[in-house]
Amino acid sequence: MKKSTNYLQKATTCTSVLLLGAGIGVGVNYLMNTQEIFARTNDNAIFSEKENTTIARLPGLVDNEDINFVTKVVQDVGPAVVRINAQRTVANNGNIPPVFNDPFFRQFFGNQIPQMPQEEIQQGTGSGFIISDDGKILTNAHVVEGATQVTVNLKDGRVLEGKVLGTDPLTDLAVIKIEAENLPIALLGNSDELVIGEWAIAIGNPLGLDNTVTTGIISATGRSSSQIGVGDKRLDFIQTDAAINPGNSGGPLLNAKGEVIAINTAIIKNAQGLGFAIPINRAAEIAEKLITEGKVDHPYLGISMVTLNEQTKQQLNQNENFNLTNEKGVLIVKIMPNSPAAKAGLQSGDIIQSIEGEAITEPSQVQKKVESKDVGSDLTLDLRRQQKELKIPVTLGVLPTQPQPSQQPQ
Repeated sequence: MKKSTNYLQKATTCTSVLLLGAGIGVGVNYLMNTQEIFARTNDNAIFSEKENTTIARLPGLVDNEDINFVTKVVQDVGPAVVRINAQRTVANNGNIPPVFNDPFFRQFFGNQIPQMPQEEIQQGTGSGFIISDDGKILTNAHVVEGATQVTVNLKDGRVLEGKVLGTDPLTDLAVIKIEAENLPIALLGNSDELVIGEWAIAIGNPLGLDNTVTTGIISATGRSSSQIGVGDKRLDFIQTDAAINPGNSGGPLLNAKGEVIAINTAIIKNAQGLGFAIPINRAAEIAEKLITEGKVDHPYLGISMVTLNEQTKQQLNQNENFNLTNEKGVLIVKIMPNSPAAKAGLQSGDIIQSIEGEAITEPSQVQKKVESKDVGSDLTLDLRRQQKELKIPVTLGVLPTQPQPSQQPQ
């Protein structure tokens, strides 16, 4: 009986080993012939064994048809963005640096103080973009201001001499011409159609870092020059949070379609997280005049003015014996000699209440009204003068040579 039991145990063990071996063999064979299961079920796998089967990939970087819109804009417009190098020769006033008057250094130099050169050369860098295939470039006026030599670096590596066709410091715009043909151009958009919150893409050469791209949104439109601290400019600005630094000046601000909507400018000091740009519609008007005439004649009224708010009224009532109560408008505080305003009979103390039917509450409104007219045209002002209502037409003249910013008349 014991022998029969041992025989059965041995037979059962052998059968179990054979079945286990067969099962392992079948399992290994199945797995070796179905490796794709790992690609389908393992989250860390990248590619399967089957050709052209991508399990995980970054959208917009693999298929060109699905490319990131910023990348596409940069690829399309980037070749039309240039670097502008301006060289200026500046007269030296001949003053000896204070260090040579220090007693410690005098013991080494004695009376042999080195002669200072009468002139020195300064280098500046900015950006611009090509607006015609024959080489016309739009940029900021302050980029090429006082330049004795201008060179333009193209994206394809060429460095060409640039000629300044004209500058307009009042709008900070300039046009440069290079001798070249069949150049890539940047298409101009419509800055009047901008919507707060839409994408904004800046391309330029900030701080000497060529071909830099930054993105943001349109933060605001219609920022007056006085609001942002550049009262000597006759402009409204577009505000963006796209980074704009020295060197970006003159480069394009683009929308999501790759159209130029404004020209970046870095003239605003101490701005952090705030970029400002000149609307392209205004810039295109100025550029056309600079190309055809080399300059821009701005209409001129010849007054200085302040907003007539409660604080101003109180000061005038106390110090100037005014009797202001509910009056609204802007107060004329100064009339420039021999100006159109002086010739028309305007006086200090006049309150401009409306211009051609539009109520006036801010000096910037007067500035816009003046700038919307041509030199030689009439502008009718509705005034209040010592309890009297007057309607006075003024024939606008040509703005004379730009005075200091603090004295800038309208």
